[in-house]
Amino acid sequence: MSDAKATQFLKSVLIDEDSLAAASRDQEQERQVAIFDLLDGNYFEPVESAGGPYDLKLSLVENRLALDITGAAPESGFEERRHLLSLSPFRGVIKDYFMICDSYYSAIRNSSPQQIEALDMGRRGLHNEGSNLLRERLEGKVKTDLDTARRLFTLICALHWRG
Repeated sequence: MSDAKATQFLKSVLIDEDSLAAASRDQEQERQVAIFDLLDGNYFEPVESAGGPYDLKLSLVENRLALDITGAAPESGFEERRHLLSLSPFRGVIKDYFMICDSYYSAIRNSSPQQIEALDMGRRGLHNEGSNLLRERLEGKVKTDLDTARRLFTLICALHWRG
């Protein structure tokens, strides 16, 4: 792996507190796990960047997703960038994802293992759909792998819990 490729990752992720609303215990746990897993291993390469690592702040700005990216290493020459993405393409998959997550969390407490497994498969499928949509929307701006996109999609959902 080249030195530039080895530095294409997120060093920190911050979610704007003003963009968040109160979350359930399950939602807060999912958000914390997504951040932990994201920082544990990710691939994040802003287009035309010589290398990172990077700091990322996610927020909502006028009903759009803002990704504020800064280079963590000043010698990389990477200047701060902001990418704004419309949330409209995500609304359907996020709505469906929330519905199946609610069913899944209820099932964990009250249902058979087969029912839980079926709901979990549906939940993972919608999560993958949202992650692939995110990668498409970031095309020409930021390259990620599927695992990184999955964790970022979880954080986008955290911003959307506001309603």
